[in-house]
Amino acid sequence: MKRGDDFAALAAGLLFGAGLALSGMVNPAKVLAFLDVFAIPAGGWDPSLALVMGGALLIAVPAFALSRRRAAPLCAKAFHLPEKQEIDRALIFGSALFGIGWGLAGFCPGPAFAALGLDGWKAPLFVSAMLAGMALKDRVARHSI
Repeated sequence: MKRGDDFAALAAGLLFGAGLALSGMVNPAKVLAFLDVFAIPAGGWDPSLALVMGGALLIAVPAFALSRRRAAPLCAKAFHLPEKQEIDRALIFGSALFGIGWGLAGFCPGPAFAALGLDGWKAPLFVSAMLAGMALKDRVARHSI
């Protein structure tokens, strides 16, 4: 990787982390209040993260459409797209596990990493458990082949 690529990756990561922090995505209570759609009748539902998702879609949809017209990204020689295209049991199980974890903890990977520097023990515990789960999955996958 070239120094410019490293800088672009760092800048993108910092921008992403700042956006997560500004939007409140690093606050598990805010995320859980958004995910708790059963609280709508009682007035406890927090719809503000829907605006965050809408804003992200306003940027991502045109960017992905534009990227399909390009031979390569701006800071790399080629696009690195997933080779696997079909939906299988592993994808469904992983998606369900992600959703359950997000609903229980109020964290998903990006916001959890962004919240590591904030006070409290929840983000470090979540990230540790997530990394342990990734290592366990890799170990199981290696032995099942």
